[in-house]
Amino acid sequence: MNEAELIIDDDCQEGVHGGGVFTLTERISYLKQYGRHSMSYSALQPNMSYFDLDGVGYIAYRKQWGTVVCLGDPVCALEKRETIIAAFMAIHKNPVFIQVSADVAQLIHEQTGFYATQFGKESLIDLNAWSVSGKKKQVIRTAVNHAKKENVTVKESYGELSYRHLSDSWLKTRKCKSREIVFLIRPMEMEYKEGTRRFFAYQNDEMIGFIFFDPIYENGQVVGYVPNISRASEKFPQGIFYLLMTQAFEVFKAEGIPYVYLGLSPLSLDYPVKDCESKVLRWMLEFTSKHLNYFYNFKGIEFTKSRFRGVEEPTFAVHKGILPAKDFVSMFRICNVI
Repeated sequence: MNEAELIIDDDCQEGVHGGGVFTLTERISYLKQYGRHSMSYSALQPNMSYFDLDGVGYIAYRKQWGTVVCLGDPVCALEKRETIIAAFMAIHKNPVFIQVSADVAQLIHEQTGFYATQFGKESLIDLNAWSVSGKKKQVIRTAVNHAKKENVTVKESYGELSYRHLSDSWLKTRKCKSREIVFLIRPMEMEYKEGTRRFFAYQNDEMIGFIFFDPIYENGQVVGYVPNISRASEKFPQGIFYLLMTQAFEVFKAEGIPYVYLGLSPLSLDYPVKDCESKVLRWMLEFTSKHLNYFYNFKGIEFTKSRFRGVEEPTFAVHKGILPAKDFVSMFRICNVI
């Protein structure tokens, strides 16, 4: 692994500091001890702010138009969650928590009476039980076999820089062609990148796809990875993601890594609707999922991740109002969608 991925760069101290009281080194120590959520690493992306509680941990957030939007679960011990959430909300009265686990959503709901509305699902792959066999993984096997027949190879690398050109070309094919989505998806380039893994796909020495993985931590150890950045060439759009993922799975499995988190499938929703959810917001999310897929490929993301047959877990938005329109518009602005 390239040393640049392992060293904490003091030059990126200010960018990751985010106005909190922890130093970068202190924040990373909390991350490595308690960063089990799939967004914990992403919360060190540029332009984030932090609520730091000494001896406990931190909450990552951004502020837009007066709205405070928190990203993921608090980075702290499970038994300290109630403490840090209460301290945070004593200062920020009406925040929105986005992409939080069911446990955290329920805790905030019970503490504050805020709504906890399902926002999507995440999927967890147990690498000890992983294989591509079985009828339900036929899509993966077909894509992988096709890619191999076309002489597509995968390698892990850190010195490769031509991915930037591929990324620029890929962005031009997206619905938001002029800008990269951030916040819910961390930016491709981050000053802090310790522990990240990069896998590239090539056909006849031409790069045609890649996936960047971020580490998931618990008790000072890497317990999993989450694919946060992926790109594919227009020349070979089908199958590259599946090939890259399965190859990375085999590498991680050989290293003794137990899990891969597939990340968020937005607007993939469970039924029936829970009592803690805002019925109005749920209706809007359901409508968006069914009728506005042209705006963002919700169904495509859900289908792709569902092929891996992982254990699905709901993820939530926690909010005060029954219809948090301003909160969600603020979040979309933070994400660079609008």
